[in-house]
Amino acid sequence: MFTKSSIPSLFKRYAAPMDPLPYQVAANVFPMRVNNHVAGDLIDWSNVPDDPIFQLAFPQPGMLMPNDLATMSKAAGLGMSKAGLQHLAEEIRAKMNPHPANQKTENVPRIGEETFAGMQHKYRETVLFFPSEGQYCHAFCTYCFRWAQFTSVGSSQTFKSSNGLQLRDYLLQNPQVKDVLFTGGDPMVMPPQVLRSYLEPLYAGPNAPKTLDTIRIGSKSLAWWPYKYTTDPDAKQTLSLFEEVVKSGKQLAFQAHFSHPRELEHPAAQAAVRNIRMTGAQIRGQAPLIRHVNDDSNIWRKMWNLQTRLGIVPYYMFVERDTGASHYWNVPLGRAHKIFNEAYRGIAGTARTVRGPSMSASPGKVGVIGVEMIAGEKVFALQFWQARDPSWMGRIFFATYDPEATWLSDLKPAFGESEFFFEPRYRELVKMAKDKASGQIIE
Repeated sequence: MFTKSSIPSLFKRYAAPMDPLPYQVAANVFPMRVNNHVAGDLIDWSNVPDDPIFQLAFPQPGMLMPNDLATMSKAAGLGMSKAGLQHLAEEIRAKMNPHPANQKTENVPRIGEETFAGMQHKYRETVLFFPSEGQYCHAFCTYCFRWAQFTSVGSSQTFKSSNGLQLRDYLLQNPQVKDVLFTGGDPMVMPPQVLRSYLEPLYAGPNAPKTLDTIRIGSKSLAWWPYKYTTDPDAKQTLSLFEEVVKSGKQLAFQAHFSHPRELEHPAAQAAVRNIRMTGAQIRGQAPLIRHVNDDSNIWRKMWNLQTRLGIVPYYMFVERDTGASHYWNVPLGRAHKIFNEAYRGIAGTARTVRGPSMSASPGKVGVIGVEMIAGEKVFALQFWQARDPSWMGRIFFATYDPEATWLSDLKPAFGESEFFFEPRYRELVKMAKDKASGQIIE
């Protein structure tokens, strides 16, 4: 496993034609974790620094604003202590919206005075659970919107729980929840016996919640470490657990994060896909649209067609969230819509299960479904695909076209409206969440 201290030796090993110092400086601010599969098999070292997988795995100097890069570089060059560099890095991180979409303040569920740590319940039918043992990944993605969880500034605010029985009891108390998503970090860094301790209460025994239909696992492991399902010593145990979940009558949905076709073209990844599908689990493919990595319709067309051929269901193209180095990674919404449509036109109907571009904003998942001229005004047509208030689901609304906009908060209502239709109710929901957190509302 390689971290920031390994950068000079890695660059030397693969004859990378650039100075390692700026990359080490960036890795002082952003988390870095790279394994042999990524470094040795996926990165095209003859094309660095432009290689998309290199951009995806190694913190880039451009992820820091010029002043911050200069400050960190000067501090490192002057031999500042490790503690001093850490303090300086935390000051820079604090400016980067480390917890986007108000996930820390608006999504944590409460019943009465009890707060359910390690869980988020934003949408009525879906609960997210963050197992304590899954708080890292096989390798870190540079664009990750949960980047703060892997740095010291995020450690005290990390979502995590080791109480799988509390999750089960919460589901028993909330029968409207049909879907649990295990996320992190990456749940698939856990050994199968640990993963079982979280999953089994949800599908086995008399107290398993009968109203739960689907168990989802969000994971980058098929791309970053496919050997988890092929040659690792516990691969058979992992696959047996998946099969057991499916045989219980629950759907097991594997939310696989593929950012570039190269990750899925590797024979080990394709073997892992076959093994998972043979358990009866369904694999869905999703990823954000990222500048420097996959901001090209040909890449998405190739990736969706390959996923479909391998039996993976194309699911979402996300918009990069407004956190971390979003200035380096984000793609304007107008261009994102164009890339999605150009790719969508080149895939078969069986691949048109995919939706996008989708913004996972605080009010909900908002899709950019069109750019139109209406009554002489150029507008974005937007639609809620998930919503904090279920009554918003499916609602189409319009925003004035802005070629520079990259996120929902950049947009203004079209046609002279003072605010979007959902904003008054959203303010009420935010106030209710704050009142619950302060104990002013007791359910």
